[in-house]
Amino acid sequence: MRYYIIRLPGGADMTVREQTEITELGILCEDACTSKGTGRRVRSEPKCPLRTEFQRDRDRILHCNSFRRLKQKTQVFLSPVGDHYRTRLTHTLEVSQIARTIARAFRLNEDLTEAIALGHDLGHTPFGHSGEDILNEICPYGFKHYLQSVRVVDYIENDGAGLNLTYEVKNGIACHTNKVAVTKEGYIVRLADKIAYINHDIDDSIRAGMLKEEDLPKSATDILGNSKSKRITTLITSIVENGVEDIRMSDDVKKAHDELREFMFANVYKNSSAKAEEAKAKAMIERLYMYFLRYPDKLPDEYKKIMAKFDKDRAVCDYIAGMTDVYSVNLYNELFIPKGWKK
Repeated sequence: MRYYIIRLPGGADMTVREQTEITELGILCEDACTSKGTGRRVRSEPKCPLRTEFQRDRDRILHCNSFRRLKQKTQVFLSPVGDHYRTRLTHTLEVSQIARTIARAFRLNEDLTEAIALGHDLGHTPFGHSGEDILNEICPYGFKHYLQSVRVVDYIENDGAGLNLTYEVKNGIACHTNKVAVTKEGYIVRLADKIAYINHDIDDSIRAGMLKEEDLPKSATDILGNSKSKRITTLITSIVENGVEDIRMSDDVKKAHDELREFMFANVYKNSSAKAEEAKAKAMIERLYMYFLRYPDKLPDEYKKIMAKFDKDRAVCDYIAGMTDVYSVNLYNELFIPKGWKK
């Protein structure tokens, strides 16, 4: 008997995946997106004997090149000097943890939730939202990181073949910023993203000496708590207590959360010394974009394939969006900064 086959009473065989699918039907709530009968892919594939469709999607995302590059992409602070500041990768992991906690409490599909969370920012640019803003200005197609995340898994990864993810995962990725996903799991990730970034950005701002805990609006911290851990616990608890039928924060907790968000936009995101280098980052990305538009033969081979399938602007945009902060700076120096002569 092969290791992934379960022998049932009466002699029937069942794979580990099939057993997991049946178990889900017994333990997940009626609002959950169960693995059995869902998980539609554009290209049909043989089923895995061990993993459900959503588990496979999670693994494909976790092992792809774009996921690894998140470790050197800006979260808020551009290339910070220090070991403990968040990157786009650690942000993604914190979103996943928060989303999985909520999904487990509601008895929703934790594997689907995790896959969406791990993939939600795959399309983010170097230098965070400043990179997104300049690509949105100069690319004729515009640029939104959540839509780029879907392009990554559909057309860029796996040498242009994509990851062939399920519809439910791709929909959750596409809707994580400003739309309502078709699954409850997708909507949870949207809320988890908001909870994660406000609280870890406060933490990083305090670490950077830009804020003190006592600078935060007291009307918000009196409700949410006076530490990152307490605030996250309060926000998650509020969502869970409200119930799976209408997934949201209670009115007073949402008001406090929104007050913190407005405070961060006024004092960090839009008006801080940490954002002083953004103009340079935008200028650098724009110059790289124009260079590769002029010299498309300099694109890596995988992006030449994208150019052949779509067009030059799309290929250049995909290439630059996929760069890490460090890679883009090094490439800029290579192309535009004179080097000292050496024999």
